[in-house]
Amino acid sequence: MIRSRDVISAAAVLAGLLLSPGQALSQISDDVVKIGVLNDQSGVYADVTGQGSVIAAQMAVEDFGGTVLGKQVKVIFADHQNKADVGSAIVRKWIDQDGVDAIADVPTSSVGLAVQEITREKKRVFLMSGPGTSDLTGKFCSPTGIAWTYDTYSLSKGLVSGLSSKGYKTWFVLAADYAFGQAMQRDITAFVESAGGKVVGGVRHPLNTADFSSFLLTAQSSKADVVALANAGGDTVNAIKQASEFGLTQAGQTLAGLLVTITDVNSLSLKTAEGLVVTTSFYWDMSDETRAWSKRFMSRNGGKVPNMMQAGVYGAVLHYLKAIKAAGTDEATTVADQMKKMPINDFYTRDGVVREDGRVLRDMYVMQTKSPSESRYPFDYYKLLSVIPGRDAFRPISEGGCPFVKNSQAGQ
Repeated sequence: MIRSRDVISAAAVLAGLLLSPGQALSQISDDVVKIGVLNDQSGVYADVTGQGSVIAAQMAVEDFGGTVLGKQVKVIFADHQNKADVGSAIVRKWIDQDGVDAIADVPTSSVGLAVQEITREKKRVFLMSGPGTSDLTGKFCSPTGIAWTYDTYSLSKGLVSGLSSKGYKTWFVLAADYAFGQAMQRDITAFVESAGGKVVGGVRHPLNTADFSSFLLTAQSSKADVVALANAGGDTVNAIKQASEFGLTQAGQTLAGLLVTITDVNSLSLKTAEGLVVTTSFYWDMSDETRAWSKRFMSRNGGKVPNMMQAGVYGAVLHYLKAIKAAGTDEATTVADQMKKMPINDFYTRDGVVREDGRVLRDMYVMQTKSPSESRYPFDYYKLLSVIPGRDAFRPISEGGCPFVKNSQAGQ
């Protein structure tokens, strides 16, 4: 006699055999993978992230196929207003009430640090493209935090190496007065001194200030060879415009932007930005692949050219979805571990590596903005000065102070 429970058991075994291994083990929370793009939608960093980053995330989802392990992937977004408390409140609601699985972008390092703590506590993946402080993979690292695009260490190293090789010795640092600017000032000072130069002075300005006159006068009076801008977005644009009005470069000083994006150059015009030395992980005109992706992006973003933060959002989201598929789950720790096992390959990253502390090792490019006469077509803004290989561009893991890094890897 066949018992009913034997029939049920046999049916369960047969169903398991009919499923692929990935399907049999797959587990998606709430039957949807939800990605929250958190950034500045209305303020000083809206142009360099904003809706462009949302579009980049949506493109990654679409290119992946719109679903993972048979479940829908959804992108939502919000404006953190460059305030840590606002960003924290949004993320807590997203996780506790809305079932968000991963947070992406998050420019403004003070907000990024706050989100890092919440995602560590709540066990969610944090795909960082916007925040720059190298502390996010150092003393404030997280097992589920992935620093995708750049950091203050790599930007400082690229800029100092590019200008020190030309004989510049003395530096003045004009820094934004929050976590990013402070980390940038610290990192650039270390590189200048290791190159045999000297930082002769520095000032810090409030975020989103309109008047840089007093700061620029102090920089002029320092007589430093280089005036380095350790700020970003609208602050960088305003500082460069006002430096031009003050005749800073005409008087013999070199202006250098530590975080100047192609979005900023477009806002400034080549006439104003000519000769700026910048460090970036992405330039739209580097290859056939970057050009093809960038044209697709521009067609959806009002003709605006993509920068490294927006391209980074695309790459991070795509790799995250690949890791979910490979791991058979969207559980954060498992997915983050899978992201670190898999090489990164997309339109601008080839065989990239996610290190144990969450730092993506990628090549960084030292660029110089062209003169108007050198530019041959729209957005032809940069010429390549040098390439810093990924393993050399970023701080050694042994120097970061990430508390969960295994001793066996501390020397890497």
